[in-house]
Amino acid sequence: MTYNPKKHFQMMLSAGALSLFITLLIAGILFAPIGLKYDFGISFLLIYGFFTLLLFVSCFLFLSRKYRHRKWLALEPIPGEWEEILESKVSYYSTLTEEERKRFLSQIRIFLGEKDIIPIETEIDEECRVLIAASAIIPVFGYPDWEYDNLTEILVYPDNFDMDYNFEAKDKNVLGLVTGRGSTMILSRPALYHGFELDKDKLNVGFHEFAHKIDGQDGYIDGIPGLFADSATIKQWLALIKKESALIEEGKSDINPYALTNNAEFFAVVSEYFFENPSVMSSKHPELYAILQKIFKQDTKSRFGHVIKSMFIPKGKKLGRNDPCPCNSGKKYKHCCLLKQQQKTSSQ
Repeated sequence: MTYNPKKHFQMMLSAGALSLFITLLIAGILFAPIGLKYDFGISFLLIYGFFTLLLFVSCFLFLSRKYRHRKWLALEPIPGEWEEILESKVSYYSTLTEEERKRFLSQIRIFLGEKDIIPIETEIDEECRVLIAASAIIPVFGYPDWEYDNLTEILVYPDNFDMDYNFEAKDKNVLGLVTGRGSTMILSRPALYHGFELDKDKLNVGFHEFAHKIDGQDGYIDGIPGLFADSATIKQWLALIKKESALIEEGKSDINPYALTNNAEFFAVVSEYFFENPSVMSSKHPELYAILQKIFKQDTKSRFGHVIKSMFIPKGKKLGRNDPCPCNSGKKYKHCCLLKQQQKTSSQ
């Protein structure tokens, strides 16, 4: 979900070629029989030419509307408050490099520009919108060209709700919801905020519901996401679901028992875990972490580990006196560059 000038040109070219084909086909069907039967001369050619041009422009504008709109979105300045929200609320954002942050913000801009976020009997502010967008972008950040084609709108409820969509019921234990064939997602506003406020509890309704949309990209929310590229990985994944589910049933796992509901919920639950607390997952569930790392094309543990390390060593690891000299001289640092530096300092 990015704006790529090269891809944009390719898509516009494709839209133009398809528009030309449709134009010639329709114009041929409508005008060819008339032109063959009657000789209208120059008047007929002018009418035919005008109609063909009008049809081509109409088709092109219709087919290219998404890409033209996306280019416009990419040119809009990023609101300053977005970075403030992300830095204070989304720990994942702090793990990104400067270039990755630019791409992340660009993807948020496009997501918010293309998807409708609709409050239902509540109010939402820019913070709420940015957190929803972050929930969508983080799981697919390893796939810059990912498109949530199966999602049109996100409804934000004022509270949790029941299966009848009633957020005033006593047993309102649903935090979010998507349907297999539907293009709508529902999120509880308090649950969304809770997921980012407690970012190590392995629970994040935004990650959970967007994991379902990723899973359903192939048309089925079945716990086998379309990101899987080969049958061997699918086989490994299904075997791992069975293994981990058995441990949950025996009370020997820290994975949320809701994962036992079905394969789809298992995928969504462990996706929350993967992005919320990757260090713990990689330690307690190394196989699961490894396959999710492959699925999402992200090493979340390394990302967060780098940030934690930089808090303690902001300037990076200090070179020891007995370490090999970085100039590749083959000498120890203290007998080479460090010595030269000390000599230079004493001569000043």
